[in-house]
Amino acid sequence: MFSRRLEACSAASERKYPLEVRVGLVCPYSLTIPGGVQGQVLGLGRALRNLGVDARILAPCDGPPPDPAVTPLGNSVRAASNGSMAAIAPDPSAAMRTIRALRDEDFDVVNLHEPLAPGPTLTALVFSDDPMVGTFHRSGGSSWYRAFRPLGVWATGRLAVRAAVSVEARETISKAFGGVYELVWNGIDVGLYRSADPWPTLGPTIMFIGRHEPRKGLAVLIEAMGSLGPDVRLWIGSHGPETERLRQETAGDPRIEWLGVLGDQEKIRRIRGAHVLCAPSLHGESFGVVLLEGMAAATPVVASDLAGYRNVARPHQDALLSPPGDARALAAALEVALSGGPEVSRMVESGLERAAAFSLDGLACRYVELYEKAMGK
Repeated sequence: MFSRRLEACSAASERKYPLEVRVGLVCPYSLTIPGGVQGQVLGLGRALRNLGVDARILAPCDGPPPDPAVTPLGNSVRAASNGSMAAIAPDPSAAMRTIRALRDEDFDVVNLHEPLAPGPTLTALVFSDDPMVGTFHRSGGSSWYRAFRPLGVWATGRLAVRAAVSVEARETISKAFGGVYELVWNGIDVGLYRSADPWPTLGPTIMFIGRHEPRKGLAVLIEAMGSLGPDVRLWIGSHGPETERLRQETAGDPRIEWLGVLGDQEKIRRIRGAHVLCAPSLHGESFGVVLLEGMAAATPVVASDLAGYRNVARPHQDALLSPPGDARALAAALEVALSGGPEVSRMVESGLERAAAFSLDGLACRYVELYEKAMGK
C-alpha cells in the first residue's frame, strides 16, 4: 500500500501523495501542556498529512485540542517521571475513550509514542488488534520497568515494529525488555524557524526554554549570569516547580525576564531574536530538539555536554558544549557565543545544515517505511 509512494516520498516530500491508509498516533501526555513528546507527535501528524497520509492523533487534552486532527481523550493528572512531571491520563474513562476511538476510527496502523506510559498508549498496546509501531522516547533507568519487567516483555512483544528516538533511548528500552529497535530520531519544521521575524532585543540576549525543574539546569544558568556583563539579558520561557523560588531569588536583577508559557509563534520569534540559545540540562535528555530549534533559527547554541545532546550537536562544530552543572564553564561558553566572530559564524552555518538533516518531512518519510513494515507483518 505504501511501497508505491516511498520513492516519491523520499525524493520530494513537499508534494502530496494521497495514500489510502489511516494512521493513528497515540500520545500518553496532554497535548495542551508543552512537552517534547507532545511536540513531536503534533509535528509528525502535520508532516504525515502534508504527504497525503490520513493521520489522526489520540491524546489527553486539558482544554481545546491544539489541532483539528486531534481526538481528545479527557483531562490529565500530574505524575513524577524521569525527574520531571508528566501530564498523563491513567483513569478508566480515558481508557474507555481510547478503546472506543480505536474501534471507531478503524486505523490501518497505530503508532504508540511511549507505549508503556500509563494511560492511552498502554491501553492501546493491550487492546488494539491493529498493526502497531511503538516509539520509545525516554532514556535512563526506570523503577517501573524493573518492577513490571514480565508485563513489559509481553506488552512490547505485541508491537510489529519497535523504534527509539536516540541511541540512549534504544539502550534503555532494549536493556529493560530486549528486542530490536529502529532508530528514528526526532525532527522539527525547519521552515518555521528560518522564516520567522526575530523578536526585538535591547542588548545581548540569552534564551532559555524548558520546564523549570532541577534536571533542566535553569538554576545553573542563573548562577552563570552572575559572571556575565550588566548588558547581558536573559529570557526565560515556560514554568515549573522551581519558578517561584527562582523568581524570588532573581527579583533584584533587571536583566532577567520571566516570560511564562509561550505560544509557538512567539517562542520561535524569540529564539530567532536571541543572540544565544542555552540548554543547561543536568541529565535525562535522550535527544536535543531544543538544540535543533536554535540551529534552525540560525541562533548560536550553548548546551550541556550530555550524550543525548551529542546526538544533535557536534561539539565546537554545531554548538558549544560545557560540563553539566558547572556554572563557571557555562558562563565562559556563553561569553564566547555572545562575542560572535568567525568561529561562531561557522558554527551557526554548520548548525543550519545539521538542523535540515532532522526535518519533520524527512522523519515522516521514515515513518511511512515503518508503517509499511508493520502492516506487512
